[in-house]
Amino acid sequence: MKALMIKIHEVWLEVLMAGFMSKTQNRQTLFDFSDILFRHFTWLENELIEIGEPYSYDRDTIPIKVEKLSHLLKSSISRLQEIDSQLSNSANKELAGRMSSDLHYIVGVLESMDDEDITAFSVDRKFPNVSLSKEATDALTLFLFEESYKEYELIMIYNYLKAHSKDAYMNRIFQILIDESFFHLKSFGDMSAKMGILAVPRIVMKELYQVTDVVQFLKDGINEELAAKEECKKLSEAVSKDSPELAKFFDFINHQENYHIALMEDALKHFTKDINVK
Repeated sequence: MKALMIKIHEVWLEVLMAGFMSKTQNRQTLFDFSDILFRHFTWLENELIEIGEPYSYDRDTIPIKVEKLSHLLKSSISRLQEIDSQLSNSANKELAGRMSSDLHYIVGVLESMDDEDITAFSVDRKFPNVSLSKEATDALTLFLFEESYKEYELIMIYNYLKAHSKDAYMNRIFQILIDESFFHLKSFGDMSAKMGILAVPRIVMKELYQVTDVVQFLKDGINEELAAKEECKKLSEAVSKDSPELAKFFDFINHQENYHIALMEDALKHFTKDINVK
């Protein structure tokens, strides 16, 4: 089951990357499928937790540099078919049946998708319909590389914490933060693809998500969100002369971080109160 979870993790990211590459109606379908595969990932994770089997979020590298969308879809189809062939060994027949049904449908749709030329790896670093200065382009490039990884990292951390918590209050906050990080990851991934610098986020070290001190984690998380606000502010200022619209977008992201900080402060109060009660 651990091997299956790794394979689902890999194909989830691969299909998500394919969504960033697409410029047609394929795009939303690929995003929808990546969401389904992430749910599969969390369901398998829960099965491992139920039987007390230790696991990590380690995975192999995922090559995604292609010239045609069909080349990446072929890889995803192969991965999905391999996963489906191994589901019959699962002890949870209901879960295996649901996943198998999903995978059969997804494979059928991927096989019939129209092909597309891919420009997500051109490295031209030009944002559509915007003429950015070299300074603004460099700032945006660095931001997208760093923040795309950060949002993927946060998804994995909050997902791990949620999976191992039975506290409904904390889990509500973790789920909001997961959803918010998905929005940010998709936004930054889309921008990276448009600029020709799309890349798969690097693997998250287990020390980051296998949190032993939740209080310190939340305190550190608040400080990281404050730092992220500053990065958004700097980037907004860097691009404002060339693109007021891009500046407004990063102000928008900056303001969202305020609520993330409030949520983490609430989680910190709730968690420390729970510790004191015990």
